[in-house]
Amino acid sequence: MDEKKTKYLLKNQLKFTENNIKSLEILSSELIAYNKRYNLIGKSTEKAIWNRHILDSAQLVKFINFKNNESLSDLGSGAGFPGLVLGVFNKNPLFHVKLYEKSNVKADFLEKISKILKINVKVIRDSLYEQKIESETIVCRAFKKFPELMRISREMIKKPHKLIVLKGKSAQIEINKAFKEEKFEYRIENSLTNEKSKIVIVNAIK
Repeated sequence: MDEKKTKYLLKNQLKFTENNIKSLEILSSELIAYNKRYNLIGKSTEKAIWNRHILDSAQLVKFINFKNNESLSDLGSGAGFPGLVLGVFNKNPLFHVKLYEKSNVKADFLEKISKILKINVKVIRDSLYEQKIESETIVCRAFKKFPELMRISREMIKKPHKLIVLKGKSAQIEINKAFKEEKFEYRIENSLTNEKSKIVIVNAIK
């Protein structure tokens, strides 16, 4: 999918504004420039950044209520996908987006770009295993396999929360393994960016 079609979907299907798109254009150019010195995303994915990274992250807005005065945590945010893109979309100053990233290089980029874009996000450094995670919505992409994600959900996140995970074709296999002994309410949605990819949404009720 080319950049033009991706931007069309962002505006018409996901309701990103023109200002949102301009912010994402800045994010794209800054990330590619940063990527020349540091490996934040795979070099082979740079030309497909709008579909592979931005739209893939942006599609999660369909499953998040930004009107609630709550918070969202992106675990292992990396170059800001999906959390930074969701922060760009968020228009509610009382809805807080937290980006957990232990790599100093990546955390530096997240702090720099969030200041450039003037968006309401907080970058949390160090290992998330040393943090107290308190959010009603948890998102992650290319982070951990499902058994470990469910352990984090069970042991480290005390509030009832929704866990939204971007996964590849192995999603159902991972879920079956993770939920072998514990039962959770979940559903699987198709991805906009790849017919083999899935979005897994788990309701973790404490």
